[in-house]
Amino acid sequence: MNLTQLLDALGPVGRLEGVPFPPRLLGAFRRKSITFCTGETDEATLVFWFQSASFTIDLRLSHGNRTPLAMRQGWTGDTLWDAAQARMSWSVARSYEPHEIWPEPAELRFIGNAVLEFAPSGAYVEDWRQLATTGPLLGLRLVELVDAASGAAHAMDGGLIVAGEHMALARSRRPEVDARIAAAGSVAAALERGAANADQIESYEVSVALGGEMVSYSTTSLRVDQPLGDGGFAIEEDGTVTLTDGATGDRLRFVVDLHLPGFTFAATSDASAAALAWIERERPHVMPNGRVVR
Repeated sequence: MNLTQLLDALGPVGRLEGVPFPPRLLGAFRRKSITFCTGETDEATLVFWFQSASFTIDLRLSHGNRTPLAMRQGWTGDTLWDAAQARMSWSVARSYEPHEIWPEPAELRFIGNAVLEFAPSGAYVEDWRQLATTGPLLGLRLVELVDAASGAAHAMDGGLIVAGEHMALARSRRPEVDARIAAAGSVAAALERGAANADQIESYEVSVALGGEMVSYSTTSLRVDQPLGDGGFAIEEDGTVTLTDGATGDRLRFVVDLHLPGFTFAATSDASAAALAWIERERPHVMPNGRVVR
């Protein structure tokens, strides 16, 4: 079945009340900017954050799909929530780069459709914008790959998140490739020392499809302009979801993290009645060029 058929066949899984963090953090976000304590601001790097109930998919490309191999960033991580401090953090076991680049937790503030992420150290603040409006919210966590040729099973990390009309797919490299890159210390060092070739580097995939199933951006060059959900899905008897690779026959197995068939993603924030009245009264002066930015 294709992704649309999978969404139709899957019943609801999980409840909004079971999500440990504010539900407005669920969905698909584009980073509008990051401003550092040095006074520098980056508005050009393409960064996407997809959030399910227990895990995150993240893609960062400094020059879009022309980003060199050694400059790409992507990862899947367990999402951790500290309710006392209202901080989100991530436990990342395997990522495109073998070392942790963004170690700080996030202090989060909300205004409109923006999520402002402050580094507790004061190093930076990131401005994220919710892309999704309404539609399905699906999170599938990747746990295993079964090799078509040998039948061997490999522990994998990654996932698939669908948020409205946007989606992201992530899958780690095979463990032996990850181990060689980790031993080298970085993707750049692995390439320089011959520990991994370009195809092996790119086998860590984070692909993002915006406004449909065709991949817009990816760490894996050949995935761009290819569909993410055209077929190969199956719901197994144990409730897991499998995806068979049409080219290799390899089978990915996912555990369902969350499925809310109809979901409204947050695009506004709370304010006092006086604040709302002020906005309406002074709109011609304070918002002459106001528009929703995603």
